[in-house]
Amino acid sequence: MRKRNLVTLLLTGALMAGFSVVSAWQGPAPKSSETVARPKKKASPDAPDEKPPEPSQKVESVFKKKPEGEVPIGLPTFKSDVATVQVDVAVLDKNGRFIPNIPRGNFRILEDGAPQQISGYTLGEAPMTVCMVIEFSNLYQQYWSNGWYETLQASYGFLETLKPEDYVAIVAYDLRPEILSDFSTDKRKAMEAMQRLRIAAYSESNLYDALTDTAERMSEIEGRKAIVLIASGVDTFSKLTFDQTRKKIQQAGVPIYAIGIMQALREWLDSRGYMGGIQRLDFLQADNQMRTFAKESGGQSFFPRFFGEFPNIYRGIHQALRNQYALTYQPTNLAKDGKYRKITVQLVNPATNEPLRIVDEKGKPMKYTVVAKQGYTAPREVE
Repeated sequence: MRKRNLVTLLLTGALMAGFSVVSAWQGPAPKSSETVARPKKKASPDAPDEKPPEPSQKVESVFKKKPEGEVPIGLPTFKSDVATVQVDVAVLDKNGRFIPNIPRGNFRILEDGAPQQISGYTLGEAPMTVCMVIEFSNLYQQYWSNGWYETLQASYGFLETLKPEDYVAIVAYDLRPEILSDFSTDKRKAMEAMQRLRIAAYSESNLYDALTDTAERMSEIEGRKAIVLIASGVDTFSKLTFDQTRKKIQQAGVPIYAIGIMQALREWLDSRGYMGGIQRLDFLQADNQMRTFAKESGGQSFFPRFFGEFPNIYRGIHQALRNQYALTYQPTNLAKDGKYRKITVQLVNPATNEPLRIVDEKGKPMKYTVVAKQGYTAPREVE
């Protein structure tokens, strides 16, 4: 019995010694890794306090900081507090085509009626960053209805005209806006997102909320950007009012190109007595809302009656977005009061100070339209 116990003890000792050797070969167990995407684990209150590492020997810098307020002799000092305003201007003929080669001296910018000195002038063609905001609710987009078909026809048609280098995002709204696809140059993602526009879910059409949400998201995007709004223009249940929406759109500075749907259907119903006075006023108000949002943001509004008008509308949007005169100026009013400043862009003859006369190839005068944002909100003083 004693021999058996002795053998057992010897075997146990040998096993423990072998385990110690293997542990020494493997090294210490590593601690669990921490990543930026994963929050750090909190230290257990029962764990012993670790001694902080000894601070390394401090090395004095050769360049020492000067005492506050001390400036080297002979070094000029200045304070920069200059604001720059950029205005993208498109000059279009009566057919919506861009008019190029207008000299810098023929542009005049007025801010609250005061003329401004133009400091920058460039002309070029660049890729577009477009967000398509599409109304899709049971109000007018019931499955296989006229509004449903026209909405999809306009949306797919515009998407097919984009170039490979253009960025596009898809936002659909009913009760609330939903991002179907984010900005990407891959048009297949946008096409796949459009496949979700089949059967509408809600009967509400909250235009104001969807438009302001998208404009505020896009306000920090650099470059040529725009919102293409495809909607009836009717708002049913938004949290914001019309005036609040106007102010937010003006502050965002994103041009809106609005395409009003169901124009032909409305006229057909009205001519046959199917529309009452209240419905007629509702649609007139809807058109006026879309026209106001487009004009005050520096965009355009279109109200096609036939499907054959869509190609010209897409061409006009491309002309206005790709080809623009980028004008910059430093406003004479430097007050940081947070007030809205109205901008007016004119084409003038500097010799006579009269409106500029533009002629076509045959020497006949042309009617043209100057498209630019209506103003901006001045910054506030930061204390």
